[in-house]
Amino acid sequence: MTAIRPIRFRLTPILLLAFAASSPGLPLPQELHGRWLLDFDRSDDQVQLTMKRESPGHHSESSWGVRPQDLRGLVRPTSAAETPARFELVRDAGTVTFEGRLDSSGGSGRFRFAPSRDFAAAWEASGRPALTSEEIYAMAVHDVSRQFIADLAALGYRDAPGDELLALRIHGATAAWIRELQVLGYTRVTLDDLVSFRIHGVGPEGIRQMQALGYPKLSADDLVSFRIHGVSPEFVRAMASLGYERVPGDDLVAFRIHGVSPEFVRAFRDLGYRHVAAEDLVAMRIHDVAPEFVRDLQALGYKDVPVDDLVSLRIHGVSLDFVKRTRDRDANVSIEEIVSRKIHGRR
Repeated sequence: MTAIRPIRFRLTPILLLAFAASSPGLPLPQELHGRWLLDFDRSDDQVQLTMKRESPGHHSESSWGVRPQDLRGLVRPTSAAETPARFELVRDAGTVTFEGRLDSSGGSGRFRFAPSRDFAAAWEASGRPALTSEEIYAMAVHDVSRQFIADLAALGYRDAPGDELLALRIHGATAAWIRELQVLGYTRVTLDDLVSFRIHGVGPEGIRQMQALGYPKLSADDLVSFRIHGVSPEFVRAMASLGYERVPGDDLVAFRIHGVSPEFVRAFRDLGYRHVAAEDLVAMRIHDVAPEFVRDLQALGYKDVPVDDLVSLRIHGVSLDFVKRTRDRDANVSIEEIVSRKIHGRR
């Protein structure tokens, strides 16, 4: 069986930002303009900021939580009466100036984005083609700074493309978070996989728990598949308590895909099946070999039927009624013979 593949996040390619001293003679990309909305009514200590831009053949919209102190000059009105407002979001890639009107719940208006000369110069000085204003704007909105890129370089990611830098920032993959992964042994994780980790909730704490359970170095794909299919430390711990310790990652995922649960295993243990192989448990679930079916077979006198025969009964559509009728005619008939009679249309 094939597990769901991890999501791979990819944005429109943007060139890698390099580091260099500012060159004041370089032309600065043009300013950009757009509309903004701000909502004060969040349950945390942030405000919801939305920025929209429209131009021929282009539309962009970003909405995220921002700390009020990061919006220089922002003052929340105390009443429902609208008042003029002007504040700024200063980023390494440029500065966004917001003008409009606010009341105690929020407001809206127009913004102007001025790209940073230093940021643009650093990029061009690396020998790469100049960034467009739209590309610098994206870097500013998602706070891709020269410091962030320097931190990544120190962690071994010296050639990170611009689209992957943006993806890391969008999904909250910080340098500190990556450093924690490296301490746990994940020093060569690709940037795509780091983004996939963030999308699916793979983090240091979950990895630590899996390592304590006997999985010292799961692959990046295994970690993501575990999260997608619900292979949690709790599930692994419960299965280990039933004798399934250090089961290969693929088998754990197959358990979750096909519904091999601790309850399912316990029910078969109660019926005498105490050491069923992992692949046999999966086959039983795929072919609907349920505890109730086996319990009824045992009531008809068929004790300790091998798992392969149980699966064969279900594959060939042998019902309990067919077993009972066949046995009524021949008290010594075996399960294999019952299956054969079903296949060949004999009773």
